[in-house]
Amino acid sequence: GAIPTIPLDNLSHFCIDIANSIIRHVRTTRVDNPRVYKQVILDLGRLPEARYLGDSSRQYLRNKEVSVEELEDAQNAVGEFGEDNRAGITGTLHRISAIRSRKGVIVGLTCRVGRAVRGHVDMVEDLLQYGESILFVGSRVAALDALTLKWSCGRTGGLRSRLKAFHEPVDCFRVRDVIVDTSNEIGGDGDIPHAAIGSARRMQVPEPSMQHRVMIEAVENHMPEVIIVDEISTLAEAHACRSIAERGIMLIGTAHGERLENIIKNPTLSDLVGGVESVTLSDQGARLRHCNKSILERRGLPTFPYVIEMRERHYWVTHKVSFS
Repeated sequence: GAIPTIPLDNLSHFCIDIANSIIRHVRTTRVDNPRVYKQVILDLGRLPEARYLGDSSRQYLRNKEVSVEELEDAQNAVGEFGEDNRAGITGTLHRISAIRSRKGVIVGLTCRVGRAVRGHVDMVEDLLQYGESILFVGSRVAALDALTLKWSCGRTGGLRSRLKAFHEPVDCFRVRDVIVDTSNEIGGDGDIPHAAIGSARRMQVPEPSMQHRVMIEAVENHMPEVIIVDEISTLAEAHACRSIAERGIMLIGTAHGERLENIIKNPTLSDLVGGVESVTLSDQGARLRHCNKSILERRGLPTFPYVIEMRERHYWVTHKVSFS
């Protein structure tokens, strides 16, 4: 059966914060069906357009180009953008991303709809019971089918689903879990996190480059049993993950890559799955293995014993890294 989804929350607030001159048209288009609504694109001097999940086409929202004043209005409504040129709307899971000119002036906005999605955790619930760290990969992943709901049910949306699993059905605080929410994509913008994360605690990150520090701070100051982190992408973050795992704390994280193979070949992230090194075999060893004398082997124990490739909505591939 179909996986149930939570209706898009605060769509009117999301639209109002974009630009008032566009809203009247948006509300008369396919946006009335928020389950297929993906984003609004506002670029200076171009027609504003809407994009929909599962649909590669685009729909122009009016016949008038976006003006400087409209971008300024939208920026004032949203507030300050972070160092990563992202901002959110308090109380929602929506995200606004800015494109700037060489002078630092905002000349474009990408306004993406964020949704909380339930039901995906059933696919990995058995793995969660082991208490071992899990890494999710898949840059085009976890959709209502192979082409739809990419944003809503992708790596970040999947994290929210798994967070709820720790606390459902009675929200009984079964684990002490802390989210390191670098861009406020998991818990939404504002000081009070979105209800989609259950009773998990959320630590915000002042700057993306400080994510690894906040990860260690979470462990040292708040005694979590589980650390949740989205988009592990730097060597410092990979080292922080290893440090946390060696303290016996379960990690649930995501990283960019289509397959486990991509993580292994990524020199920055390969340590998450144990890393690789070149080993020279003896003549006898090479004969026994029927291979060349120089081979690649795993360098050490993986930080994440399990890697899950999120390929499609109902097609996730689980790897036990030590056997892969």
